[in-house]
Amino acid sequence: MKIDLSNQKILVTGASRGIGKSIAQLLAGSGAQVAVHYNRNKADAEALAREIGGGAQSFQANLESAEDCVRLVSEVLESFGQIDVLVNNAGIVVPIERDADTDSFQSGWNKTLQVNLVATALLCHELIPHFSKQGGGRFIHISSRAAFRGDTPEYMAYAASKGGMVALSRSIARAFGKEGIKSFIVAPGFTRTDMAQEFIDTYGEEIVLNDLALNQLTEPKDVAPSVLFLASGMMDHATGCSIDINAGSYVH
Repeated sequence: MKIDLSNQKILVTGASRGIGKSIAQLLAGSGAQVAVHYNRNKADAEALAREIGGGAQSFQANLESAEDCVRLVSEVLESFGQIDVLVNNAGIVVPIERDADTDSFQSGWNKTLQVNLVATALLCHELIPHFSKQGGGRFIHISSRAAFRGDTPEYMAYAASKGGMVALSRSIARAFGKEGIKSFIVAPGFTRTDMAQEFIDTYGEEIVLNDLALNQLTEPKDVAPSVLFLASGMMDHATGCSIDINAGSYVH
């Protein structure tokens, strides 16, 4: 089966590296025109846009800023004319020690929620009228295993932000389905990315592997195919669903 996204214009946030990069590569390889969002990694984003071709362009936005979220959607729409799919992939991890003082605790939570959840909601808010006007669209949110099983004390804010993303996705699916708008969650487990490397360097890869049912750590390329399938329209009746990609760590 060949998935053809030739008529699709897709915005992928956090696309300059990791899971977002693999998603952008696979979508473009299937014919989509991809908007490669980045915050600081300008050179990487521009290089990726050149690599995947198909009219791909890079767009900068700091998702801590509401104004930047609004500007990002506006700039992509101005350049591409439309957006058919938004992949909310960008995310951060801010470890917060269990004995952190109140200011540090609140600062870490605020930053994590702003980037991982509030920005996601803002981008959706900006695009829902566009999707409704054009007769539909798809939101694909990259959540986390942590949304469903929780995480360690240092990463409670991360888990909470990803859990909020699940509730947001299901609410969008329920509220706007009659307008042709679909919303999905893809929830990876521990995945080999730059963001995860600090944990691996600290605790060792064996700690992670012992939690899995498979022998290999999940790679970004293992997550991307589910996003491609959801973007294709062949899974629209699964709107509101969550797809787990965690190497069997739920059942291990």
